[in-house]
Amino acid sequence: MPISRTFPPHDPTGGSAADETTSPVIPPYAWRLVALLAVANVLNFYDRALPTIVAEDIKTEFALSDTQLGVLMSGFTVVYALAGIVLGRMADRRSRRVIMAGGLVLWSFLTAAGGGAWSFAALLIFRLGVGVGEASYAPAANATVFDMFPVEKRSRATAMLQLGLPLGLLLAFFTTGPLVEAFGSWRTPFYLAAIPGLVIAGLLLIVPMPERPSVTAQELDSERGGRALWALLRIPTMWWLILAGIGLQISSYSVATFLVPLLQRYFGLSLSAAGTGAGLVLGVAGLVGVLIAGPIADRARRRSSVARLAVAAIGMTAAAPLAWAAFELSPGSAVAFIVLLSLASVLINMVQPVALPAVSEIVEARRRASAVAIYFAAFYLLGGAFGPVLTGALSEFFADNATATADITASALGLHTSMAWLLPLSCLTCALGVAGAMTTIERDRRKAAQPEVSR
Repeated sequence: MPISRTFPPHDPTGGSAADETTSPVIPPYAWRLVALLAVANVLNFYDRALPTIVAEDIKTEFALSDTQLGVLMSGFTVVYALAGIVLGRMADRRSRRVIMAGGLVLWSFLTAAGGGAWSFAALLIFRLGVGVGEASYAPAANATVFDMFPVEKRSRATAMLQLGLPLGLLLAFFTTGPLVEAFGSWRTPFYLAAIPGLVIAGLLLIVPMPERPSVTAQELDSERGGRALWALLRIPTMWWLILAGIGLQISSYSVATFLVPLLQRYFGLSLSAAGTGAGLVLGVAGLVGVLIAGPIADRARRRSSVARLAVAAIGMTAAAPLAWAAFELSPGSAVAFIVLLSLASVLINMVQPVALPAVSEIVEARRRASAVAIYFAAFYLLGGAFGPVLTGALSEFFADNATATADITASALGLHTSMAWLLPLSCLTCALGVAGAMTTIERDRRKAAQPEVSR
């Protein structure tokens, strides 16, 4: 049996933030490892997207409301966020490879179990378990990437890892509809999704990885209880980035949850056509956004940390009017709607390759997994979990006050109006948060680079 290998860390400053004057040597396996982590991330978002694509079938079989659909997605997100804090702390102290591989096995099995759900309650419980498994991944994976790359190259490496999001969604949206139609059941994709996860989990146990940054007994003692959490939440830039993340996740999760139903109800598309349209918006456009964000952001970082953040601030500001224009279109303009929303999606997907490296700059290397976990937890709880429920509730409110026509139902009008309000506003909220981070990041970055004893 192959023996797993762990290589020394490549952050020249050990426990402090990356030194801007010294570029660490990137290990020879770095890009191959990032590619494997990206594949695992593809499965992460593929499994996560499945219920949103077959939402109308699930709603019909279990007689659900839009609010209950929102609860199904939001319940997953709440558990994902809270479990991520605990698992992120573990990733700063224990084997990251074991945490990531174990999470993959757990979420793969429970995704398959969701395909056998006999009631809404059973499906909800299985999806909550998937949330625990997936929560193990992002903090450990991002911290592993940060440990291998210098600060001026982290956006490109992070972008490669973040390709898992649009590629996973693209794969899910393009394959789920045909699989459902071929097998005559919404459950089939859930069963099939488990197989590749187990294969990737095995590979994660044998590939070379960098060691975690060393932590002294004194540092461990200083971070017991809630002190580590409080230390991270005292960083002003972290709060601004969390605000940006809230706006980002309200828009992202609302669209991911309800775009297929919107295309079916309001624009009259079939499940396969709606899945393809959503795949273009969330998958293809997202892929383009992530791919161009990495090089642009790293080039901007050569000027300053502020310049890198400006890439996301400008992008989200421009995304708002594009989203607004998309929802001004009539029900017969499905193609134009998909095009405009895809342009907005390109800009929306440029945020994380900018924001995640910014998180790595304002904390010491030994706290990076915890910082990513807290960042994710906050914006998932207040954005990702809140967005679908708010969208569903507003959809029902507007539907109750809508006047149905022969061509458009009240349900379609309600969902369309709900998303037309929320998406542009959430984009502007994200832009505001990134702009705020631009005013504080240089000070927080310098503070993180100082030795512990000098603070």
